[in-house]
Amino acid sequence: MGTRTPVGAQPGHALVPPRPARVTAAETPRTTSASPILVGATIVAVLYFGREIFIPIAIALLLSFVLTPLVNRLRRLRLPRLMAVGVSVLLTLGIVGAMATLIGIQAADLAGDIPRYRTTIERKIEGLRASPVGHVTDYIANIGRALHNGGKEPGQDQAKEPAKEPQQAAPQAPEAAPGLDPARPGQKPVLVEVSSTQPGPLETLGTLLSPVLQPLATVGIVFVVLLFVLMQREDLRDRMIRLAGSSDLHRTTGAIDDAAGRLSRYFVVQLALNTAFGVVIGIGLYFIGVPNPVLWAIFAALMRFVPYLGAFLSALLPITLAAAVDPGWNMMIAVAILFLILEPLTGQVFEPIFYGQSTGLSPFAVLVSALFWTWLWGPVGLLLSTPLTVCLVVLGRHVEHLEFLDVLFGDRPALTPVQNFYQRILAGDSEEVLGHAELILQQCSLSSYYDEVVLKALELAARDAARGVLTAQQKGAMRTALGELIADLSDRSDASTGTAGENGENACSPMPIGPAPDALPQAWTRQGAVLCISGRGFLDEAAAMILAQILEKRGIGVRTVPFSDASTARIGRFEPGPARMACVVSLALNGEPTHLRRLVQRLQDRMPGVPVLLGLWLAQNGQSDKVARAKDGATAATDQVASLREAIEAVLGAVQADIAAVPETGAARKPEPADA
Repeated sequence: MGTRTPVGAQPGHALVPPRPARVTAAETPRTTSASPILVGATIVAVLYFGREIFIPIAIALLLSFVLTPLVNRLRRLRLPRLMAVGVSVLLTLGIVGAMATLIGIQAADLAGDIPRYRTTIERKIEGLRASPVGHVTDYIANIGRALHNGGKEPGQDQAKEPAKEPQQAAPQAPEAAPGLDPARPGQKPVLVEVSSTQPGPLETLGTLLSPVLQPLATVGIVFVVLLFVLMQREDLRDRMIRLAGSSDLHRTTGAIDDAAGRLSRYFVVQLALNTAFGVVIGIGLYFIGVPNPVLWAIFAALMRFVPYLGAFLSALLPITLAAAVDPGWNMMIAVAILFLILEPLTGQVFEPIFYGQSTGLSPFAVLVSALFWTWLWGPVGLLLSTPLTVCLVVLGRHVEHLEFLDVLFGDRPALTPVQNFYQRILAGDSEEVLGHAELILQQCSLSSYYDEVVLKALELAARDAARGVLTAQQKGAMRTALGELIADLSDRSDASTGTAGENGENACSPMPIGPAPDALPQAWTRQGAVLCISGRGFLDEAAAMILAQILEKRGIGVRTVPFSDASTARIGRFEPGPARMACVVSLALNGEPTHLRRLVQRLQDRMPGVPVLLGLWLAQNGQSDKVARAKDGATAATDQVASLREAIEAVLGAVQADIAAVPETGAARKPEPADA
């Protein structure tokens, strides 16, 4: 890729913040909105047919992001705005003029030397033909010609045809000389002289300027627009604020200024890095001996703005010229090695150091934008494709009505981790579920992943089940996928990796650890010390298995009990064993107070003196209401929790209470209740 175009101008920072403030729409009168397809087609048509105007405007706007830091620095030196803008624009115009002059001189010099390189190229081609590679190539070419001729040797058809007698051409009458009348034989030829009128000064000037007139006009429009954009920067910002949303000026102003500042830093650093790349390439080509190194340095710097093909194109022409100049192959190999070292070094080392890991664009968006802008504006559109698309994505992340641009072209996941997990278990794809888990577990602990991703996804499933939109087949696929996931993660440690997320923040908050396994009382380490009893919901058994797995990783003996084993018909045969606590887990949304009250009452009757913990695991926005409803139901549970985290804290709190009760041993045995 010619340029990776990472976002953000500071190390480790993205160009766009991870959670930008949304901007409400401006409070202006609204008309009936047209079809989005019609609006999009109109915009594309206007950009295409008006490209002679819009290309200079786009270039000027991008240059304004580059020159804004320079203008601000000059303003801090107490220069008037007009003088600061004028100095910046004139400096840019001088640099562009100097580069154009260098390109012209170097290109003319290269064009004059091309005939001298022809002999070297022909000699190398003849050498390749005489080599084994050439013999193989000729053999393949002969096979191709034989297949094309239907298996006949060249000239075979001509040999079978009988030779034809040449026909004698009929004598032709001599043609009359120009200007003579055939009817008058004695006439002498008349000498005719054709003279052209010498062009006047204006015609000569027009002939000389016509090839450069359009580029000069484009450059003129670019710098005129650039001058006005830099002069009216604050006014344009206010108009953008008005269009984006004027009901919340504080948030809108912060979003617009933040986006402009990040874009400005990004373009400045990208331009500086590409310029440095071109300078190093030019110096390397000069010492290697490649002609016109300045031309190839400028070409390499420009090509790094082109995604994907830029690196290949910037290396192809110097390598070809090196092969044409050097009678051997050493120069070409040296040029290839130079590009093979510098391009990955710049793209994989220096770009992440200076402005982050990515542009904020997905790889597919970079490719599509390159194709679209190239079709729309030609080669200039290819150079501007990534910067223009980055600007659109930044607008999409700050302006609510343009959010679709961020969804289509941004590199952030379209779904949250919770939604992504739910979609995959809904499809019953165990492999994708495990791959999603491995990705999330690089940033947080297993218990945090269960609490903040899996259980919230199960909450979405429970809500869909309550609405009756899940089929029996889907429920079975979800139970199977969850069971396989829990089994696959059973060997994984619950220790936090401590790895920061993409934006430098932890994806999950840490979970309580509790005492070391060696410090646990023996009564809590026996299998069945904590009974994890599931409710009657179709996902409650998976939730109970998750709680049992996390407690087991902390050294506590657990046993999972399905709802059927504690039902009214079978509670008499239920064996609690050495239970120190019972945890009832439910994710269902309907009828919990009644059936849970009866379940808790049966457990209390069967295990007198054993505390029963009721877990109603819901999403954060509804857990308070649900716990309040359970309390109003007057359940007999010893305690109630609303998440996996609270359940772990309650169990570890009971263990700590037992440890504190016998401080002299720290691991004293408490009298165990008699088995029923």
